[in-house]
Amino acid sequence: MLKNDQLDQWDRETFFHPSTHLAQHARGESQNRIVTGGKGVYIEDRDGKRLLDAFAGLYCVNVGYGRTEIADAIAEQAKELAYYHAYVGHGTEASITLAKMILDRTPESMSKVYFGLGGSDANETNVKLIWYYNNILGRPEKKKIISRWRGYHGSGLMTGSLTGLELFHKKFDLPLAQVLHTEAPYYYRRPDPGMSEEAFTAHLVAELEALIEREGADTIAAFIGEPVLGTGGIVPPPAGYWQEIQKVLKKHDILLVADEVVTGFGRLGSMTGSKHYDIEPDLITIAKGLTSAYAPLSGSVVGKKMWDVLERGTDENGPIGHGWTYSAHPIGAAAGIANLKLVDSLGLVENAGETGAYFVQAMKDALGDHAHVGEVRGEGMLCAVEFTEDKESRRAFDPSQKIGPQMAAALLSEGVIGRAMPQGDILGFAPPLCLSREEADKVVEATAKAVKTVFKD
Repeated sequence: MLKNDQLDQWDRETFFHPSTHLAQHARGESQNRIVTGGKGVYIEDRDGKRLLDAFAGLYCVNVGYGRTEIADAIAEQAKELAYYHAYVGHGTEASITLAKMILDRTPESMSKVYFGLGGSDANETNVKLIWYYNNILGRPEKKKIISRWRGYHGSGLMTGSLTGLELFHKKFDLPLAQVLHTEAPYYYRRPDPGMSEEAFTAHLVAELEALIEREGADTIAAFIGEPVLGTGGIVPPPAGYWQEIQKVLKKHDILLVADEVVTGFGRLGSMTGSKHYDIEPDLITIAKGLTSAYAPLSGSVVGKKMWDVLERGTDENGPIGHGWTYSAHPIGAAAGIANLKLVDSLGLVENAGETGAYFVQAMKDALGDHAHVGEVRGEGMLCAVEFTEDKESRRAFDPSQKIGPQMAAALLSEGVIGRAMPQGDILGFAPPLCLSREEADKVVEATAKAVKTVFKD
């Protein structure tokens, strides 16, 4: 295939890339990779370079690339009915069927699925529903939402506020006043290195209780959290965390939103993170793994307790004033059906648990004793390597050294894609759930070589 240099020029002149250094890209100083194909865990660019994508796009291509079953389902749906809206009771066979499939895979306490396009808009929906819920219950002051520092919940106005990462707040006038943040369940960065996981959990619970006391429980509507912190560093929770946090929320009548955009549909080796950690949410946010990103689709899964109040609200006030033009888009729904069928038929939930555990352990064996590796951690098909200047004190490298980006670049030169995570020198991995042990070994070997390259001096 001949290289189209005009395409490169058009890219830099016309295309606004997300999460990109805009000036460097426009000047031609940064990478411009134009991806042309993919198969299994590999992608290929227009130069013919084949790369093992150990981050599944953005944690989302769970079934792997090139699955014709999903492509065929999309094509068939587009030929039969490319679009109809879901307003005032309209539905399609695909959207109705997918809603049933989702509820069959989420906790029994869930009742209905509202479809959107991406995780950000799903969490915007969740916030509106939470506010509506408390207004119907006659609690107009109970509107604040607690998130965690280092959590990721989107990049809209409310969802960017819920996100607890500086990059998503800086110069955007965020977070908005209705959002509060509490300490992240990040055991490696615990304030006292002598703390056990149980002691750290007790510390986090005390911090949450103190925040609720300061603000007043009658002003706090909900708590939102990812079962495993994703973009904030791929951090599994410390022992007992979710059980203890839920006790606090129930005591103060605070709703729980489980953001399962990353963890939903198999990534942890369980169908959902809620089931994995015995979380009983009032709302569940889903996206990425719902269609394996073959088409845009998200969902807000509403629990029975909330749903009863939403019904009451429409009896009192008329139809609910919320909707997107592309809610329950039939092409996205068709992709979701085909995707979830593949997740089941290929045994991907089981593979994520078994091969994921092998992958994380192999990474620990290869790098755990390195002088500049502070921690190797993971759960299911999620893994992170955190680098430190001094292992004993956990002292971080100066940010100007950009150790994380250097690692990602060195790994790329070995033919493997990993992600330099924000706010720390962390190399993250979230491969497609179809990763084999042999492919896991390739990722570990390439990572070890990248570490050797970056720390050669």
